[in-house]
Amino acid sequence: MSKHAPRTLWASRLGFILAAAGSAIGLGNIWKFPYITGQNGGGAFVLVYLVCIAIVGLPIMMAELMIGRHTRRDAVGAFIKLEGKRSFWLSAGWISVAAAFIICSYYSVVAGWTLDYIYRSLMGSFSGQSAEAINSLFSGLMADGPRQLLWQFVFICLCLGIVIGGIQKGIERWNKILMPVLLALLVLLLMNGLLSKGAWDGIMFMFRPDFAKLTPGSVLEALGHSFFTLSLGMAAMITYGSYLNKQENLLTASLKVVILDTVIALMAGVAIFSVVFSVNMQPAAGPGLVFKTIPVVFSQLPGGQFLAIVFFLLLAFAALTSNISLLEAQVAYLIDERGWSRKRASSALAGLAFVVGIPTALSYNSLSEWKVAGNLVFFDAADLLASNYLLPLSGLLTAIYVGWFWSGKEEKQQLLAGGAGWVYPAWHLLIRYVSPLAVAVVLYFKIRETGLFAWLFPG
Repeated sequence: MSKHAPRTLWASRLGFILAAAGSAIGLGNIWKFPYITGQNGGGAFVLVYLVCIAIVGLPIMMAELMIGRHTRRDAVGAFIKLEGKRSFWLSAGWISVAAAFIICSYYSVVAGWTLDYIYRSLMGSFSGQSAEAINSLFSGLMADGPRQLLWQFVFICLCLGIVIGGIQKGIERWNKILMPVLLALLVLLLMNGLLSKGAWDGIMFMFRPDFAKLTPGSVLEALGHSFFTLSLGMAAMITYGSYLNKQENLLTASLKVVILDTVIALMAGVAIFSVVFSVNMQPAAGPGLVFKTIPVVFSQLPGGQFLAIVFFLLLAFAALTSNISLLEAQVAYLIDERGWSRKRASSALAGLAFVVGIPTALSYNSLSEWKVAGNLVFFDAADLLASNYLLPLSGLLTAIYVGWFWSGKEEKQQLLAGGAGWVYPAWHLLIRYVSPLAVAVVLYFKIRETGLFAWLFPG
């Protein structure tokens, strides 16, 4: 098999938009965004987040899609084609693929939790239960390693079944099914929220800015999430961009993905906070909002069992569309650079992700005493490495390369090809100065916050 066979492209513009949006729309939108909004005071945080999306997320997304479309290669191969095999800039590609693999391994475990909660919802496990009893269900899941491994295996198999089908018959076809269903489920939850007695409180909390509640830490959180929510720095957008038609308007395509991703996050926030306020619970519940607070809320509402099923189906679909992009980013490397068949590459990487995910599933039970870095169990250490270090570092290198070292003529031609050449001056200003500075700030504070400086330079 030729290492660089003719590139399969997306069959339609809609297919690409749904696939790219599916990559961006994951647990971060429906799980993380609502809880960090709750922790950071609501409306003012949301406003800062939207500004950060526009000046950081969108320019870097366009840059990654641009690199992929121009080279028609995976994230590593793209930099090989642009700069040669010995270039320093290959590190941006390698780091992004490494991040995709690490995240894929532990993300599949968390996604498995959503499958477990779908099963529990179907069995009526939350109905009529006290908050303590519902919280103990999650504690029980965390203590049950084999149960987590079972659901992780099921989820990995679902991802494999889609990715092994290829771009058009696998990823594109299934995103055309999963994404509309995801939207329908979210609209159903949103309508339920808007009809609840907490609807107005939820809307006001999300969209009425109270800048007295905004702290420097809140701004930093918004800045960081604006980057992470779009699947940037993890090889996915470069890979998806490599399947994009040369005549596609990159600005329009990127805007559609960003808008869809942002609207989903805002809808999820309103839907969740409306029902949270309707039972007089606090919005600042933290990471436990989804697996502890929300089941308690649904247990107190009419039709709560049905709503719980819909909610956790929504989470599972969002996780699935994201994880297939992470797996595809790795598969593309083995196909492009190593000449592997899609079936072989997909099966090997899915199997390896499952194996590496085993200590993640056992982190809070059998392996709870195993500390990988400092006092961190394997799960937390893997998340710290990928989310706090690898993703922003890859994004920073990509922004610096595109803004300062890639030929401006090539960049402009990429935008002109799709009819978006007029945006080049503004985009180039952002990708050259604003975006790298913003990501560098995020990386610096993440390193400082996690104590890496002290570990590297003791005393």
